[in-house]
Amino acid sequence: MDKTKPYEISKHVVLEAFQRVKTNKGAAGIDDESLEAFEANLKNNLYKIWNRMSSGSYFPPPVKAVEIPKKNGGKRILGVPTVADRVAQMVVKIYFEPTVEPHFHPDSYGYRPGKSAADALAVTRQRCWKYDWVLEFDIKGLFDNIDHELLMKAVRKHTANPWVILYIQRWLKAPFQMPDGTVRERTKSTPQGGVISPILANLFLHYAFDVWMARNHPDKPFARYADDAVAHCRSKEGAEKLYESLKKRLAECGLELHPEKTRIVYCKDDDRREDKVDPDVKTQNEKF
Repeated sequence: MDKTKPYEISKHVVLEAFQRVKTNKGAAGIDDESLEAFEANLKNNLYKIWNRMSSGSYFPPPVKAVEIPKKNGGKRILGVPTVADRVAQMVVKIYFEPTVEPHFHPDSYGYRPGKSAADALAVTRQRCWKYDWVLEFDIKGLFDNIDHELLMKAVRKHTANPWVILYIQRWLKAPFQMPDGTVRERTKSTPQGGVISPILANLFLHYAFDVWMARNHPDKPFARYADDAVAHCRSKEGAEKLYESLKKRLAECGLELHPEKTRIVYCKDDDRREDKVDPDVKTQNEKF
């Protein structure tokens, strides 16, 4: 370890970070440098990242904004960092994830090691045997609407590592470079497509929803996969009350329920057969 650097970051971790980024693949960022081109000068490129991060002088470049068409005709923006920036983000993830992962709710299934959408479906199916009503919801534009101040409060709650905090702050402020070449500053959000973004989104919802739900509605089990979730209720009235309560809670955190993807559903008795793989539910056209 270089004792002349203010931050102790292992060169071995930087190499491991690149190997993970390489496994995940991905497109080039604003510099148009591919993984293959980056790897062609790997030793020098990794040294630059390590040197700048360990000295506190690493500043992320703008994130390449890629517009992805939605099924409903709209567009969502996917943020594509450069290869070097993905490596830097992975370095922070390697250090940060082990400090927050043990604190996450057991019924949070998205973007977590050892958990999957299949796990969420399985537990939901089992609970539909015990609870007749379900509030099914989607959080509208989660990644685009994360409040930076609230998020950093959560980050500091779980780590005192100064360079982890420093670089997360810098990534949150990194602007978008739009398809037309213009640069758009950001005052909220964490780019969907960034290496560090999924764990930050999970951390934000851990406090915005998971902890709040466990404290205020312990009688209503839930399963959340990123910005999609279901909460089980004994009655239609209970589901309606939860909807109103949740709507207020998310508003306090700068979020909102997606009006077209939020509904109360009834688990039909004839859909709760043991030969059913998934918890088939019948909507009663109760969209909000």
